[in-house]
Amino acid sequence: MPNAQPYDVIIIGGGPGGYTAGIRAAQLGLKPCVIERESLGGVCLNWGCIPTKNLIHQAGIFHSRLELERMGCSVDACTFHYEAVYNQSREVVRTLVEGVEQLLKRNRVAYIHAAAKIVSPGQVALDDAGEISGKNIVIATGSRPLQIEGFECDEDRILSSNGVLSLKELPESLIILGAGAIGCEFAYIMNRFGVRVHLVEMENHILPGEDARVASVLERSFKENGIDVITGARAESVETVSGSLSIMLAEKKGSAKRIEARKALCAFGRTPNTDGIGLENVGLKTEKGFIPVGDCYQTGTEGVYAIGDVVKTPLLAHVASKEGEIAVEHIAGRGPLPRIDPDTIPSAVYCEPQVASFGLREEQAKERGIPYKKVQLPYRSLGKAVAAGTTEGMMKALYDPETREILGAHIVGHDATELIHEILLARTAGVSPGDIAGMIHAHPTLSEGVMELMRMVDAGT
Repeated sequence: MPNAQPYDVIIIGGGPGGYTAGIRAAQLGLKPCVIERESLGGVCLNWGCIPTKNLIHQAGIFHSRLELERMGCSVDACTFHYEAVYNQSREVVRTLVEGVEQLLKRNRVAYIHAAAKIVSPGQVALDDAGEISGKNIVIATGSRPLQIEGFECDEDRILSSNGVLSLKELPESLIILGAGAIGCEFAYIMNRFGVRVHLVEMENHILPGEDARVASVLERSFKENGIDVITGARAESVETVSGSLSIMLAEKKGSAKRIEARKALCAFGRTPNTDGIGLENVGLKTEKGFIPVGDCYQTGTEGVYAIGDVVKTPLLAHVASKEGEIAVEHIAGRGPLPRIDPDTIPSAVYCEPQVASFGLREEQAKERGIPYKKVQLPYRSLGKAVAAGTTEGMMKALYDPETREILGAHIVGHDATELIHEILLARTAGVSPGDIAGMIHAHPTLSEGVMELMRMVDAGT
Protein backbone atom coordinates (compact mmCIF):
# COMPACT_ATOMS: atom_id res chain seq x y z
CA MET A 1 0.00 0.00 0.00
CA PRO A 2 1.80 3.16 -1.17
CA ASN A 3 1.92 5.88 1.47
CA ALA A 4 0.97 9.48 0.76
CA GLN A 5 3.54 10.80 3.22
CA PRO A 6 6.99 9.19 3.48
CA TYR A 7 7.81 7.16 6.55
CA ASP A 8 10.64 8.30 8.78
CA VAL A 9 12.02 4.78 8.72
CA ILE A 10 11.21 1.69 6.63
CA ILE A 11 12.35 -1.53 8.26
CA ILE A 12 12.74 -4.51 5.94
CA GLY A 13 12.29 -7.64 8.03
CA GLY A 14 10.00 -8.33 10.98
CA GLY A 15 12.23 -10.47 13.18
CA PRO A 16 13.46 -9.50 16.67
CA GLY A 17 15.70 -6.78 15.23
CA GLY A 18 13.06 -5.43 12.87
CA TYR A 19 10.00 -5.32 15.09
CA THR A 20 12.02 -4.01 18.05
CA ALA A 21 13.39 -1.23 15.83
CA GLY A 22 9.86 -0.38 14.70
CA ILE A 23 8.50 -0.16 18.25
CA ARG A 24 11.47 1.89 19.47
CA ALA A 25 11.14 4.24 16.50
CA ALA A 26 7.48 4.87 17.36
CA GLN A 27 8.38 5.51 21.00
CA LEU A 28 10.83 8.14 19.82
CA GLY A 29 8.14 9.93 17.84
CA LEU A 30 9.14 8.64 14.41
CA LYS A 31 6.77 7.26 11.79
CA PRO A 32 7.92 3.67 11.17
CA CYS A 33 6.90 0.87 8.86
CA VAL A 34 7.86 -2.80 9.21
CA ILE A 35 7.76 -5.03 6.12
CA GLU A 36 7.85 -8.82 6.45
CA ARG A 37 7.42 -11.31 3.61
CA GLU A 38 6.69 -14.32 5.81
CA SER A 39 5.54 -14.25 9.46
CA LEU A 40 6.29 -11.60 12.06
CA GLY A 41 8.92 -12.69 14.54
CA GLY A 42 11.36 -13.90 11.90
CA VAL A 43 13.43 -17.05 12.28
CA CYS A 44 13.71 -16.67 16.07
CA LEU A 45 10.01 -16.82 16.76
CA ASN A 46 8.92 -19.09 13.89
CA TRP A 47 11.83 -21.46 13.23
CA GLY A 48 14.40 -20.94 15.96
CA CYS A 49 14.47 -19.79 19.56
CA ILE A 50 10.81 -20.17 20.49
CA PRO A 51 9.74 -23.51 18.95
CA THR A 52 13.07 -25.05 19.91
CA LYS A 53 12.68 -24.02 23.55
CA ASN A 54 9.15 -25.42 23.56
CA LEU A 55 10.46 -28.75 22.26
CA ILE A 56 13.19 -28.71 24.92
CA HIS A 57 10.52 -28.13 27.56
CA GLN A 58 8.34 -30.95 26.27
CA ALA A 59 11.33 -33.28 25.91
CA GLY A 60 12.19 -32.65 29.55
CA ILE A 61 8.64 -33.45 30.64
CA PHE A 62 8.63 -36.66 28.60
CA HIS A 63 11.95 -37.74 30.09
CA SER A 64 10.74 -36.97 33.61
CA ARG A 65 8.47 -40.02 33.43
CA LEU A 66 11.58 -41.96 34.43
CA GLU A 67 11.67 -39.98 37.68
CA LEU A 68 8.05 -40.91 38.33
CA GLU A 69 8.84 -44.56 37.73
CA ARG A 70 11.55 -44.35 40.37
CA MET A 71 8.83 -43.18 42.74
CA GLY A 72 6.79 -46.28 41.98
CA CYS A 73 4.43 -44.70 39.43
CA SER A 74 3.76 -46.70 36.29
CA VAL A 75 3.81 -44.51 33.16
CA ASP A 76 2.58 -45.94 29.86
CA ALA A 77 4.35 -44.19 26.98
CA CYS A 78 2.94 -46.51 24.31
CA THR A 79 0.28 -43.97 23.37
CA PHE A 80 2.85 -41.19 22.86
CA HIS A 81 2.57 -39.45 19.49
CA TYR A 82 5.18 -36.89 18.54
CA GLU A 83 2.72 -35.05 16.30
CA ALA A 84 1.05 -33.73 19.46
CA VAL A 85 4.42 -32.28 20.51
CA TYR A 86 4.79 -30.66 17.08
CA ASN A 87 1.27 -29.21 17.27
CA GLN A 88 1.93 -27.66 20.67
CA SER A 89 5.16 -26.04 19.45
CA ARG A 90 3.34 -24.48 16.50
CA GLU A 91 0.53 -23.23 18.75
CA VAL A 92 3.11 -21.45 20.89
CA VAL A 93 4.50 -19.86 17.73
CA ARG A 94 1.06 -18.72 16.55
CA THR A 95 0.31 -17.17 19.93
CA LEU A 96 3.53 -15.16 19.97
CA VAL A 97 3.24 -14.08 16.31
CA GLU A 98 -0.18 -12.64 17.14
CA GLY A 99 1.38 -10.98 20.18
CA VAL A 100 4.01 -9.24 18.06
CA GLU A 101 1.35 -8.05 15.64
CA GLN A 102 -0.63 -6.58 18.54
CA LEU A 103 2.52 -4.88 19.86
CA LEU A 104 3.02 -3.16 16.51
CA LYS A 105 -0.61 -2.05 16.44
CA ARG A 106 -0.53 -0.68 19.99
CA ASN A 107 2.60 1.28 19.20
CA ARG A 108 1.16 2.53 15.89
CA VAL A 109 3.78 0.86 13.77
CA ALA A 110 2.62 0.28 10.19
CA TYR A 111 2.98 -3.35 9.16
CA ILE A 112 3.02 -4.56 5.57
CA HIS A 113 3.04 -8.25 4.71
CA ALA A 114 5.03 -8.36 1.48
CA ALA A 115 8.41 -9.03 -0.04
CA ALA A 116 10.47 -5.85 -0.28
CA LYS A 117 13.30 -4.69 -2.51
CA ILE A 118 15.21 -1.43 -2.30
CA VAL A 119 14.98 0.41 -5.61
CA SER A 120 16.82 3.59 -4.60
CA PRO A 121 17.72 5.51 -1.44
CA GLY A 122 14.44 6.11 0.36
CA GLN A 123 12.39 4.01 -2.04
CA VAL A 124 11.24 0.38 -1.53
CA ALA A 125 9.21 -1.80 -3.88
CA LEU A 126 6.57 -4.17 -2.47
CA ASP A 127 6.09 -7.28 -4.63
CA ASP A 128 3.91 -6.00 -7.46
CA ALA A 129 1.97 -3.60 -5.24
CA GLY A 130 3.85 -0.42 -6.00
CA GLU A 131 6.43 1.39 -3.91
CA ILE A 132 6.67 3.19 -0.58
CA SER A 133 9.07 5.95 0.38
CA GLY A 134 10.92 6.68 3.58
CA LYS A 135 13.63 9.00 4.84
CA ASN A 136 15.62 6.06 6.19
CA ILE A 137 15.80 2.32 5.54
CA VAL A 138 16.84 -0.35 8.04
CA ILE A 139 17.78 -3.72 6.54
CA ALA A 140 16.87 -6.50 8.97
CA THR A 141 16.34 -9.44 6.63
CA GLY A 142 17.98 -12.07 8.86
CA SER A 143 19.61 -15.30 7.78
CA ARG A 144 18.90 -18.84 6.60
CA PRO A 145 20.53 -22.25 7.18
CA LEU A 146 23.91 -22.57 5.51
CA GLN A 147 24.00 -25.14 2.71
CA ILE A 148 27.18 -27.17 2.13
CA GLU A 149 27.87 -28.79 -1.23
CA GLY A 150 27.15 -32.49 -1.08
CA PHE A 151 24.91 -32.07 1.98
CA GLU A 152 22.14 -29.93 0.51
CA CYS A 153 18.96 -30.10 2.59
CA ASP A 154 16.02 -31.74 0.84
CA GLU A 155 14.02 -31.58 4.12
CA ASP A 156 13.24 -35.28 3.72
CA ARG A 157 16.41 -37.28 4.36
CA ILE A 158 18.74 -34.36 5.02
CA LEU A 159 17.17 -31.71 7.23
CA SER A 160 17.91 -28.10 8.05
CA SER A 161 16.89 -26.64 11.41
CA ASN A 162 13.63 -25.62 9.71
CA GLY A 163 13.07 -29.16 8.49
CA VAL A 164 13.67 -30.82 11.84
CA LEU A 165 11.19 -28.42 13.47
CA SER A 166 8.61 -29.49 10.88
CA LEU A 167 8.82 -33.20 11.74
CA LYS A 168 5.54 -34.74 12.85
CA GLU A 169 7.07 -38.17 13.31
CA LEU A 170 10.42 -38.99 14.90
CA PRO A 171 13.06 -40.98 13.05
CA GLU A 172 14.56 -44.01 14.75
CA SER A 173 18.00 -42.47 14.43
CA LEU A 174 19.51 -39.12 13.51
CA ILE A 175 22.97 -37.87 12.57
CA ILE A 176 23.57 -34.25 13.55
CA LEU A 177 26.42 -32.55 11.71
CA GLY A 178 27.65 -29.59 13.72
CA ALA A 179 27.71 -29.39 17.52
CA GLY A 180 27.18 -25.69 18.03
CA ALA A 181 24.16 -24.39 19.94
CA ILE A 182 21.66 -25.63 17.34
CA GLY A 183 23.22 -29.08 17.05
CA CYS A 184 23.48 -29.57 20.82
CA GLU A 185 19.93 -28.44 21.49
CA PHE A 186 18.50 -30.83 18.92
CA ALA A 187 20.76 -33.63 20.15
CA TYR A 188 19.21 -33.14 23.59
CA ILE A 189 15.64 -32.97 22.25
CA MET A 190 15.90 -36.05 20.07
CA ASN A 191 17.74 -38.08 22.70
CA ARG A 192 15.12 -37.27 25.33
CA PHE A 193 12.38 -38.45 22.97
CA GLY A 194 14.19 -41.75 22.41
CA VAL A 195 15.89 -41.13 19.07
CA ARG A 196 19.35 -42.68 18.63
CA VAL A 197 21.60 -39.67 18.04
CA HIS A 198 25.08 -39.32 16.52
CA LEU A 199 26.48 -35.81 17.15
CA VAL A 200 29.44 -34.90 14.93
CA GLU A 201 31.74 -31.89 15.35
CA MET A 202 34.84 -31.11 13.28
CA GLU A 203 36.50 -29.15 16.09
CA ASN A 204 38.09 -30.80 19.12
CA HIS A 205 35.09 -30.33 21.40
CA ILE A 206 31.37 -29.67 21.12
CA LEU A 207 30.25 -26.04 21.45
CA PRO A 208 33.57 -24.83 20.00
CA GLY A 209 32.62 -21.22 20.80
CA GLU A 210 32.39 -22.00 24.52
CA ASP A 211 34.93 -22.67 27.26
CA ALA A 212 36.51 -26.08 26.73
CA ARG A 213 36.07 -27.16 30.37
CA VAL A 214 32.40 -26.19 30.31
CA ALA A 215 31.88 -28.00 27.00
CA SER A 216 33.45 -31.14 28.45
CA VAL A 217 30.79 -31.24 31.18
CA LEU A 218 28.02 -31.16 28.58
CA GLU A 219 29.81 -33.71 26.40
CA ARG A 220 30.13 -36.12 29.31
CA SER A 221 26.43 -35.69 30.10
CA PHE A 222 25.48 -36.36 26.49
CA LYS A 223 27.53 -39.54 26.42
CA GLU A 224 26.10 -40.76 29.72
CA ASN A 225 22.62 -40.31 28.25
CA GLY A 226 23.42 -42.38 25.18
CA ILE A 227 24.35 -39.76 22.59
CA ASP A 228 27.20 -40.86 20.34
CA VAL A 229 29.47 -37.79 20.39
CA ILE A 230 32.16 -37.69 17.70
CA THR A 231 34.61 -34.76 17.72
CA GLY A 232 37.55 -33.93 15.48
CA ALA A 233 35.76 -35.38 12.44
CA ARG A 234 34.55 -33.88 9.17
CA ALA A 235 31.68 -35.26 7.09
CA GLU A 236 33.08 -36.10 3.67
CA SER A 237 30.25 -37.80 1.78
CA VAL A 238 26.72 -39.10 2.15
CA GLU A 239 24.84 -41.86 0.38
CA THR A 240 21.65 -43.85 0.84
CA VAL A 241 22.05 -47.49 1.79
CA SER A 242 18.96 -49.68 2.29
CA GLY A 243 16.77 -46.70 3.13
CA SER A 244 19.24 -45.20 5.60
CA LEU A 245 21.79 -42.42 5.25
CA SER A 246 25.41 -43.47 5.37
CA ILE A 247 27.90 -40.69 6.08
CA MET A 248 31.66 -41.07 5.78
CA LEU A 249 33.67 -39.13 8.35
CA ALA A 250 37.32 -38.16 8.02
CA GLU A 251 38.87 -37.89 11.48
CA LYS A 252 41.72 -35.52 12.32
CA LYS A 253 43.82 -38.42 13.51
CA GLY A 254 43.80 -39.72 9.93
CA SER A 255 41.31 -42.55 10.15
CA ALA A 256 37.91 -42.80 8.48
CA LYS A 257 34.61 -43.77 10.06
CA ARG A 258 31.18 -44.51 8.63
CA ILE A 259 27.96 -43.86 10.55
CA GLU A 260 24.37 -44.57 9.56
CA ALA A 261 20.96 -43.21 10.52
CA ARG A 262 17.49 -42.74 9.05
CA LYS A 263 17.91 -38.97 8.72
CA ALA A 264 20.55 -36.27 9.12
CA LEU A 265 20.38 -32.71 10.44
CA CYS A 266 22.87 -30.24 9.00
CA ALA A 267 23.64 -27.60 11.61
CA PHE A 268 26.65 -26.02 9.91
CA GLY A 269 25.60 -22.46 10.67
CA ARG A 270 23.68 -19.72 8.89
CA THR A 271 24.16 -17.35 5.97
CA PRO A 272 22.81 -13.76 5.73
CA ASN A 273 19.80 -12.91 3.55
CA THR A 274 21.44 -10.11 1.59
CA ASP A 275 20.87 -11.39 -1.93
CA GLY A 276 17.96 -10.12 -3.99
CA ILE A 277 17.05 -7.19 -1.75
CA GLY A 278 18.42 -4.41 -3.98
CA LEU A 279 21.70 -3.56 -2.26
CA GLU A 280 23.23 -2.77 -5.65
CA ASN A 281 20.59 -0.08 -6.17
CA VAL A 282 21.97 1.93 -3.26
CA GLY A 283 25.64 1.24 -3.94
CA LEU A 284 26.17 -1.33 -1.20
CA LYS A 285 28.50 -4.31 -1.46
CA THR A 286 28.78 -7.18 0.98
CA GLU A 287 31.81 -8.84 2.52
CA LYS A 288 31.26 -12.60 2.53
CA GLY A 289 27.54 -11.89 2.47
CA PHE A 290 27.57 -9.40 5.36
CA ILE A 291 26.88 -5.66 5.07
CA PRO A 292 29.66 -3.45 6.51
CA VAL A 293 28.32 -0.94 9.05
CA GLY A 294 29.49 1.76 11.44
CA ASP A 295 29.08 2.04 15.19
CA CYS A 296 25.39 2.87 14.91
CA TYR A 297 24.78 0.35 12.11
CA GLN A 298 24.79 2.96 9.38
CA THR A 299 26.03 1.67 6.01
CA GLY A 300 28.16 3.50 3.48
CA THR A 301 25.00 4.95 1.94
CA GLU A 302 23.38 7.80 3.84
CA GLY A 303 20.00 6.92 5.27
CA VAL A 304 20.51 3.16 4.97
CA TYR A 305 21.19 1.01 8.04
CA ALA A 306 21.67 -2.72 8.58
CA ILE A 307 21.16 -4.79 11.74
CA GLY A 308 20.96 -8.37 12.96
CA ASP A 309 22.14 -11.39 11.02
CA VAL A 310 23.04 -9.37 7.91
CA VAL A 311 25.94 -7.70 9.75
CA LYS A 312 29.02 -9.43 11.11
CA THR A 313 28.05 -9.56 14.76
CA PRO A 314 26.89 -12.60 16.77
CA LEU A 315 23.82 -14.13 15.12
CA LEU A 316 21.65 -13.86 18.22
CA ALA A 317 18.12 -12.48 18.59
CA HIS A 318 19.02 -10.31 21.58
CA VAL A 319 21.93 -8.78 19.66
CA ALA A 320 19.66 -7.96 16.71
CA SER A 321 17.12 -6.31 19.04
CA LYS A 322 19.74 -4.07 20.63
CA GLU A 323 21.20 -3.16 17.25
CA GLY A 324 17.72 -2.20 16.06
CA GLU A 325 17.27 0.12 19.02
CA ILE A 326 20.65 1.78 18.46
CA ALA A 327 20.01 2.26 14.73
CA VAL A 328 16.67 4.05 15.17
CA GLU A 329 17.98 6.09 18.09
CA HIS A 330 20.72 7.31 15.73
CA ILE A 331 18.07 8.10 13.13
CA ALA A 332 16.14 10.05 15.77
CA GLY A 333 19.24 12.10 16.56
CA ARG A 334 19.72 10.82 20.08
CA GLY A 335 23.20 10.57 21.48
CA PRO A 336 25.77 9.83 22.49
CA LEU A 337 24.87 6.20 21.81
CA PRO A 338 26.70 3.28 23.42
CA ARG A 339 28.55 0.75 21.33
CA ILE A 340 27.83 -2.90 21.99
CA ASP A 341 30.80 -4.44 23.77
CA PRO A 342 31.21 -7.97 22.34
CA ASP A 343 32.53 -9.13 25.71
CA THR A 344 29.21 -8.29 27.38
CA ILE A 345 26.98 -10.26 25.01
CA PRO A 346 25.58 -13.31 26.78
CA SER A 347 25.34 -16.63 24.96
CA ALA A 348 22.94 -19.36 25.99
CA VAL A 349 22.43 -23.01 25.09
CA TYR A 350 19.22 -24.47 26.49
CA CYS A 351 19.79 -28.21 26.61
CA GLU A 352 20.22 -29.89 29.99
CA PRO A 353 22.61 -29.08 31.53
CA GLN A 354 22.33 -25.55 30.19
CA VAL A 355 25.37 -23.56 29.08
CA ALA A 356 25.72 -19.79 29.41
CA SER A 357 28.64 -17.39 29.16
CA PHE A 358 29.96 -13.96 28.34
CA GLY A 359 33.37 -12.39 27.90
CA LEU A 360 36.76 -14.01 27.56
CA ARG A 361 37.51 -17.71 27.44
CA GLU A 362 40.86 -18.92 28.73
CA GLU A 363 42.05 -19.63 25.19
CA GLN A 364 41.25 -16.06 24.15
CA ALA A 365 42.95 -14.51 27.17
CA LYS A 366 46.11 -16.49 26.43
CA GLU A 367 46.03 -15.58 22.73
CA ARG A 368 45.65 -11.86 23.53
CA GLY A 369 48.26 -11.93 26.28
CA ILE A 370 45.75 -10.73 28.88
CA PRO A 371 46.75 -11.56 32.48
CA TYR A 372 44.01 -13.42 34.32
CA LYS A 373 43.19 -15.70 37.21
CA LYS A 374 40.29 -18.13 37.36
CA VAL A 375 37.98 -19.55 40.00
CA GLN A 376 35.62 -22.51 39.71
CA LEU A 377 32.73 -23.78 41.80
CA PRO A 378 30.98 -27.15 41.31
CA TYR A 379 27.20 -27.35 41.49
CA ARG A 380 27.50 -30.26 43.91
CA SER A 381 28.66 -27.77 46.58
CA LEU A 382 25.26 -26.04 46.52
CA GLY A 383 22.53 -27.21 48.87
CA LYS A 384 19.76 -26.38 46.38
CA ALA A 385 21.46 -28.42 43.64
CA VAL A 386 21.84 -31.43 45.93
CA ALA A 387 18.26 -31.15 47.16
CA ALA A 388 16.85 -30.91 43.63
CA GLY A 389 19.16 -33.53 42.12
CA THR A 390 20.80 -31.05 39.74
CA THR A 391 24.42 -31.39 40.82
CA GLU A 392 25.76 -31.75 37.30
CA GLY A 393 27.61 -28.57 36.44
CA MET A 394 30.05 -25.86 37.42
CA MET A 395 30.52 -22.09 37.51
CA LYS A 396 33.72 -20.45 36.34
CA ALA A 397 34.97 -16.88 36.24
CA LEU A 398 38.08 -15.22 34.81
CA TYR A 399 39.22 -11.97 36.42
CA ASP A 400 42.00 -9.40 36.33
CA PRO A 401 44.39 -10.28 39.18
CA GLU A 402 45.10 -6.60 39.89
CA THR A 403 41.68 -4.94 39.64
CA ARG A 404 39.44 -7.97 40.27
CA GLU A 405 37.43 -6.93 37.18
CA ILE A 406 35.44 -9.83 35.73
CA LEU A 407 36.83 -10.70 32.31
CA GLY A 408 34.47 -13.57 31.55
CA ALA A 409 32.06 -16.00 33.16
CA HIS A 410 31.02 -19.48 32.10
CA ILE A 411 28.33 -21.67 33.63
CA VAL A 412 27.17 -25.18 32.78
CA GLY A 413 24.33 -26.61 34.82
CA HIS A 414 20.67 -26.23 35.72
CA ASP A 415 19.32 -22.70 35.04
CA ALA A 416 22.72 -21.50 33.80
CA THR A 417 20.99 -19.24 31.26
CA GLU A 418 19.31 -17.36 34.12
CA LEU A 419 22.24 -17.33 36.56
CA ILE A 420 24.71 -15.75 34.12
CA HIS A 421 22.97 -12.37 34.24
CA GLU A 422 23.84 -11.49 37.83
CA ILE A 423 27.53 -11.68 36.97
CA LEU A 424 26.95 -9.85 33.68
CA LEU A 425 25.10 -7.08 35.49
CA ALA A 426 28.07 -6.65 37.81
CA ARG A 427 30.40 -6.42 34.82
CA THR A 428 28.31 -3.89 32.89
CA ALA A 429 27.21 -1.77 35.88
CA GLY A 430 30.62 -1.61 37.51
CA VAL A 431 29.51 -3.56 40.57
CA SER A 432 32.48 -5.19 42.25
CA PRO A 433 32.70 -8.93 42.98
CA GLY A 434 32.94 -7.94 46.64
CA ASP A 435 29.58 -6.19 46.42
CA ILE A 436 27.94 -9.35 45.09
CA ALA A 437 29.71 -11.47 47.68
CA GLY A 438 28.48 -9.16 50.42
CA MET A 439 24.86 -9.14 49.23
CA ILE A 440 22.59 -11.54 51.12
CA HIS A 441 21.37 -14.32 48.81
CA ALA A 442 18.37 -16.47 49.72
CA HIS A 443 19.15 -19.97 50.94
CA PRO A 444 18.95 -22.47 49.43
CA THR A 445 19.30 -21.18 45.87
CA LEU A 446 21.58 -21.78 42.92
CA SER A 447 22.29 -18.04 43.02
CA GLU A 448 24.32 -18.68 46.16
CA GLY A 449 26.85 -20.20 43.78
CA VAL A 450 27.31 -16.81 42.14
CA MET A 451 27.81 -15.27 45.58
CA GLU A 452 30.45 -17.87 46.49
CA LEU A 453 32.18 -17.54 43.12
CA MET A 454 32.42 -13.75 43.53
CA ARG A 455 33.70 -14.23 47.09
CA MET A 456 36.55 -16.29 45.63
CA VAL A 457 37.27 -13.55 43.10
CA ASP A 458 37.22 -10.86 45.79
CA ALA A 459 39.67 -12.89 47.86
CA GLY A 460 41.93 -13.39 44.86
CA THR A 461 41.99 -17.15 45.30
